[in-house]
Amino acid sequence: MPTHLVTGAGAGIGAALADVLAARGDDLVLLARDDRRANDLRRAYPGCATLVADLAAPLALADALAGQDLPERLDSLVHVAGVAELGGVAELSAAAWSRTLDVNLVAPAELTRLLLPALRAGRGHVVLVNSGSGLRANPGWSAYAASKHGLKALADALRAEEQESGIRVTSVYPGRVATAMQEKVHQHEGREYDPADWIQPASVATAIVTALDLPRDAEMTDVTVRPGPG
Repeated sequence: MPTHLVTGAGAGIGAALADVLAARGDDLVLLARDDRRANDLRRAYPGCATLVADLAAPLALADALAGQDLPERLDSLVHVAGVAELGGVAELSAAAWSRTLDVNLVAPAELTRLLLPALRAGRGHVVLVNSGSGLRANPGWSAYAASKHGLKALADALRAEEQESGIRVTSVYPGRVATAMQEKVHQHEGREYDPADWIQPASVATAIVTALDLPRDAEMTDVTVRPGPG
């Protein structure tokens, strides 16, 4: 069965994706921030493997994973985990910028680097869950948008560099998704939050699975998922 390594599987889009992949019998390797979260994931997805590493500390990822059993072959690496720190350029501190870039950009780059041997062995697929903010930057979203613009650059460069290895690379750009992060964004904006108004995580998971399942003669490079008409 295919083996997928997924970050951010504890909630939102990552959990919706893990649900789909587990239900069809694929093998899951789920990245958790700490042992408690890893235990939660193993209870939620019996039979899955877990790795423990903190994406907020990308410089320590190599050491954190060195003593763990990394897969020798991967069919996909799906980067879902992310953070959003909102505020104007005049308000955001250097620490806020660093946290955002570390989790949303530097950690995916480093994790991909560490797992490239397994991805090459499997002629695998790297999926980076980006954002509409990866295509345009709006007021109050500078750090988040910068991290997501950088994530697009990572995807585009990786695709060109690893083409001969048979690795496919897909960027997925969802609009607003009904997740805990979206609820936090609404609180920041001072707006009432109704999850029914936004894209459901399962819909984004469907787009990701469609990209993963595409026959090998084709590649979905950039997928935009927008709220539907209802």
